[in-house]
Amino acid sequence: MLPYIIRRLLWLPVILLVVSFVTFVLGQYGPGDPVQVLLGRRTNPDVVARIRHERGLDRPLMEQYVGYMGGVLRGDFGESFQYQGQPVGSLIFGKIGVSVQLGFAAMLIAVVAGVPLGLLAAVKQGSWLDTALVSATLFFYSMPVFITAPVLIIVLALNLHLVPVSGWGGLFDARIFMPALVLGIPSIAGLTRIMRASTLEVLSQDYVRTARAKGLTELIVMRRHVARNALIPIATVIGLSLAGLVEGAFITETLFGIPGIGRLAVDSLFARDYPVIMALTLIVALAFVIANLAVDVTYAVLDPRIRYR
Repeated sequence: MLPYIIRRLLWLPVILLVVSFVTFVLGQYGPGDPVQVLLGRRTNPDVVARIRHERGLDRPLMEQYVGYMGGVLRGDFGESFQYQGQPVGSLIFGKIGVSVQLGFAAMLIAVVAGVPLGLLAAVKQGSWLDTALVSATLFFYSMPVFITAPVLIIVLALNLHLVPVSGWGGLFDARIFMPALVLGIPSIAGLTRIMRASTLEVLSQDYVRTARAKGLTELIVMRRHVARNALIPIATVIGLSLAGLVEGAFITETLFGIPGIGRLAVDSLFARDYPVIMALTLIVALAFVIANLAVDVTYAVLDPRIRYR
């Protein structure tokens, strides 16, 4: 296992280098000039040229890229074009922390609800409960956030007065419950369906029939032989969800007034704020590479038959 992990980690700089170069080239040759977007259409061309020269945007592509990556290796992601005078690092890391907390709360709700519901639906296959759970998951999975959020606000906040609806106070604040639930509902539906399908596949295996033939109780069979093996596909979903925590959720964060990374990412794309876009791309790529490695290791923990060389 250890040699496999070391090999994967050695590939990490190569992957990040390729991702950063492709993103940098797309930013250079893509539509829109960040200086022109910042200053507006009716701008003196001499002013645009002067600012481009001050920011080094008129230098050759490879010279710009090497200079940027040299700064990244020193922990310097440059200065934002849109928010002048603000380093990219100080601009995004605090907001990423907010989005990570919100995403973690949503994922926790999804796992705590989705995994048991999927297991229950599989055990009760063909019953009215199974049909009801499958129908409910299809319904909630198809509901977009901009519909789910207002309905929950009206029911839980305006009518029942159970939870506050806006603002941010951190992971252990009551204001996180509503946006986390809005983000978690589609994930609950997805995890329920995946867990149900995975459990049904495991229930048909010979070792489950053997365990029952040995006289083990249904609870022990489900806990030792079914649930653990059925969680392998869930590990993939959770791993990718962990990587996606740093991306933020633009609609949810906007609706609930949460100062996360989602709004900044969208604004930076429209403003052609390439230093912010580059930093976010590198962070997301790093998160996904590490998450995939963690998923592979989790496979071996859940199923002793899986070995990596």
